[in-house]
Amino acid sequence: MNSTEDYPIGFFDSGIGGTSIWKEVHELLPNENTIYLADSKNAPYGDKSKDKIIEYCIKNTEILLNQNAKIIVVACNTATTNAIKILRDKYTIPFIGIEPAIKLASLVTKTNNIGVLATRGTIQSDLFEKTSASLKSGIKIIEQVGDGLVNLIEKGELESKEIEFLLKKYLNPMMEKNIDALVLGCTHYPYLIPSISRIVTNDIKIIDSGFAVARQTKNVLHKLNIAQTKEDCKTTHKFYSNKDSNVLTRLLNNDHLEILSKEF
Repeated sequence: MNSTEDYPIGFFDSGIGGTSIWKEVHELLPNENTIYLADSKNAPYGDKSKDKIIEYCIKNTEILLNQNAKIIVVACNTATTNAIKILRDKYTIPFIGIEPAIKLASLVTKTNNIGVLATRGTIQSDLFEKTSASLKSGIKIIEQVGDGLVNLIEKGELESKEIEFLLKKYLNPMMEKNIDALVLGCTHYPYLIPSISRIVTNDIKIIDSGFAVARQTKNVLHKLNIAQTKEDCKTTHKFYSNKDSNVLTRLLNNDHLEILSKEF
C-alpha cells in the first residue's frame, strides 16, 4: 500500500487557467504526483453566485478526495476568495488557497497606485475586500473586471484580436491612473502575459501568485511530513477536463502527461 507521501497533490480550477499554478508547483516539487480537475464546463466561476461557487468547490474536492489527494490546491482566485473558509471548515485535508497578490504589489509600488485585473467574483468577495483594507494607508487600488477574458482563454485564443482589444480596453485606463504594478487576479491571466507586456509600459511590474503558491504548498507538505522524499521517482500527472480537452493538451504540450475528458 502506498504511504501518504506517494499520494498526489490535487488541483482544481474553473477550467484550464490553474495549470499556470500547476506548472509552478511541479517545477518546485518535481517528485510529487499530481491530479488536476479543469471544471471548464462551468467556467468562468467569476460570474456565478457565491452559493454556486461553493457547490462547485465541494464537488471538485470530493472528486479529489476519492483520488486520494493528500493536499488540495484551490487553483482559482474566485474559488479561494469565496469558498476556502467553508472547505477548511468542512474537510480535514489541508487546502492551499490563492488570492490576488496585492500585498506584494504594495511592497514594490512607488506611485502607490496598484492595478488589479480579476473576475467580478474575486473583486466583490469579502476576502478581497478584507485584504485590500489591510494595506498601508496611501495605497490606491484600481480594480478592473476582466469580462470575457476567461472565455477566450478557455477556447485557446491567447493571441486573438479580441483578446488584444479587451486587454487594451481594460489596461489603458489603469495606465492613465499611473499604476506601476499590475496584479493578475485570475489564474487564467498569466497565459496573457506576452500580450499584456506588449500593451503596458516597461515600468509596470506584472505580478501573479504562482511561485508564492508553490512555495506555500512545499512548506505545508514538509510541515505535515507528507512531502515526497524519494529522489528521481517515477511520477504520474493526471489532468481531467469535463469539456473539450484539446485546449488543455495544447496548453500543457507535454507527452508525459495524462490528459483525459471526463464527466464531473
